[in-house]
Amino acid sequence: MNQGVDWMLKNRWEKIQTYGASLPFAKVYYREDWEVIYFELQGKMFALLSPTIDEQTQLTLKGNPQKNEELREVYESIKPGYHMNKKHWNSITLQSDELSDEELLQMLRASYQLVLAKFPKREREQLQRFVE
Repeated sequence: MNQGVDWMLKNRWEKIQTYGASLPFAKVYYREDWEVIYFELQGKMFALLSPTIDEQTQLTLKGNPQKNEELREVYESIKPGYHMNKKHWNSITLQSDELSDEELLQMLRASYQLVLAKFPKREREQLQRFVE
């Protein structure tokens, strides 16, 4: 990997973590038992990120099953979720420039929103007061 790609990938990797941690009530941390950077909302996973930066670095996100299929057809860098339910999760290779950083962050937020939507009504309403 050349230095420009290294910098771009490191920047993207850091940006994803920073944005994920900025979402209301979200936690982003290294989960030792899975050897992955884990994104959670009140104990519910909404994303996974490779802990190392290289050509294999992936972001795994929850998505609408139909939309997941469409994304896989359009983008070579999007595959069924690695070690996940292939219907509900996609893994995205971050070295690819098919998706902009903004598109990745929008997808991260959509994953967060899908998890939030599954909370019981009362808890969801309390959390949503803090979500834009």
